[in-house]
Amino acid sequence: MTTDSSASSLIIGGAASSPRAPLPTLPPLALYIHIPWCVRKCPYCDFNSHTASPVLPEQEYVDALLADLDQDLHAAYGRELTSIFFGGGTPSLFSAEALGRLLQGVEQRIPFAADIEITLEANPGTFEQEKFVAYRKLGINRLSIGIQSFQQEKLEALGRIHNGDEAVRAAGMARQAGFDNFNLDLMHGLPDQSLDDALSDLRQAIALKPTHISWYQLTLEPNTVFWNQPPVLPEDDTLWDIQEAGQALLAEHGYAQYEVSAYAQAGRPARHNLNYWSFGDFIGIGAGAHGKLSHPDGRIVRTWKTRLPKDYLNPAKSFQAGEKSLSNDEMPFEFLMNALRLTAGVESRLYPERTGLSLETLAEGRREAEQSGLLQVEPSRLAATERGQLFLNDLLQQFLN
Repeated sequence: MTTDSSASSLIIGGAASSPRAPLPTLPPLALYIHIPWCVRKCPYCDFNSHTASPVLPEQEYVDALLADLDQDLHAAYGRELTSIFFGGGTPSLFSAEALGRLLQGVEQRIPFAADIEITLEANPGTFEQEKFVAYRKLGINRLSIGIQSFQQEKLEALGRIHNGDEAVRAAGMARQAGFDNFNLDLMHGLPDQSLDDALSDLRQAIALKPTHISWYQLTLEPNTVFWNQPPVLPEDDTLWDIQEAGQALLAEHGYAQYEVSAYAQAGRPARHNLNYWSFGDFIGIGAGAHGKLSHPDGRIVRTWKTRLPKDYLNPAKSFQAGEKSLSNDEMPFEFLMNALRLTAGVESRLYPERTGLSLETLAEGRREAEQSGLLQVEPSRLAATERGQLFLNDLLQQFLN
């Protein structure tokens, strides 16, 4: 769908709005790189990941990634990259040599900001830990280590291939390799998990002193093994107790919640993720990667790439599977779906700056959300109340057309 920015007026949420204006400045630009292979697909995972063959097509995939990026360069508009995130799958299955060639190729095409954040997702297996030093030498300066739990029975239930001791060692080896900024991924609400189990995992994670902890509840997603064969999960009362006690424990140890499931030490939030939540731009390359790109004329386009690795690597097929220009009436929901995940929300001025639309286009939905106690009554900010954070879907419904 193509947006017609010449329309004289639109009705959004019941309020008349001006046509979308050219953006005064383009948002910060990030790069997401998807590497879709894993040693084994976990039963809860709905990401675009595929079991790796004994030999990965590293060279061919890096070539494809750079060719994919070449086709998106028109959207960079002279900007520099503020962050890069290697996601998956398990990106740390790739050798340092392959990732080094890729990073060199990216920097030749788009300049890096002096303080660029480059994050690599990694698993705690010993083989991958041996690569940490080499990754750090490439300029990768942040790791996100997929722990999920430190307890063997929980790891087995989740289909993870590491054990608790390897998880503990991974954090130490990351620090020894020179990573002074790293995240630990941890789940709660696991099969048969008690409050004590969940807090034990959290205490172990805190003891490893990561700068950032992603702590999120296991959910059963369609097209996963767990969806078709659901495990026994804790009762709602237990889940609520875990959430409350865990948040208090994290706060007690200096991890401030800045997003729905993200907790960070002072000054250490994930800048790549903050760019997502503040409606920044990102190029997405790799099998199944998504992107969001703003253009000076006011168009905002979401893109997605060919999903299956074999198709992505097929020179007869296009890298891009589709794109969609966001229309004016979709913009309030699209913006707030991201911004309201942040516990502090965003400054109100960011909405016209990032969308080209007047704040008046939010007026009716904003009034209703404030009256229902879901949105803070604060003209200079767009932020959910504590109740709004608990019922975020209900809050967003106020802005859905």
